[in-house]
Amino acid sequence: MTITLITGAGRGIGHETARQLVALGHDVWIGARDAGRGQTAAQELGARFVPLDVTDDASVAAALATIDQAQGRLDVLVHNAGVQEFGPFDGPSALRTFDVNAVGIVRVTEAALPLLRRSQNPNVVTVSSAAGSFGVTTDPGFPLRIPVYGASKAAATMLTVQYAKFEKGIKFNAVEPGFTATDMTAGFEGGRPARESAAVVVGLATLGVDGPTGTFTDENGTLPW
Repeated sequence: MTITLITGAGRGIGHETARQLVALGHDVWIGARDAGRGQTAAQELGARFVPLDVTDDASVAAALATIDQAQGRLDVLVHNAGVQEFGPFDGPSALRTFDVNAVGIVRVTEAALPLLRRSQNPNVVTVSSAAGSFGVTTDPGFPLRIPVYGASKAAATMLTVQYAKFEKGIKFNAVEPGFTATDMTAGFEGGRPARESAAVVVGLATLGVDGPTGTFTDENGTLPW
């Protein structure tokens, strides 16, 4: 059985990714900062819950220790936890955004590496964003003013590339799941159902042993860096 941890899986794309992976036979751990929401999601989906705040070193260490003790390895890690602030922008709000969207990836990845190295097919998926692509955002048609969020996602994608380069035995890929109607995007109109975007994440989370690494894609293919 494939053992999978999804951060920020109490709602939105993470929750739907967990649902789809459970249906595919994964033994899914739902990592969530909100214990009530995480436990409810796990019970609903037939998954496991582990308290996990990606901004807290002790919380991350405890979560991975729990998985280690219960199962001894980790096959798939999905970095889904994310935040977006709409301004006014200042130092504290920027630090909060980067702490979740970029530094959180470092915390969880480093804690998970010993468990991933015990897997026969270790796979890490980072839910990034086209808003972190220099190629996309410099297009005159790019409509959004989200500088801090975009910068944090550019950092998330860079972390993915760096880990892919130096952790040769583990696949690391970043994905733009598509514009989705979630709590985080409530400030914008439109967005498709979370289940559709989750399917894009699931595609990378279910790569075979010979799957790619170091990529940045959406459902249509490769995205510019």
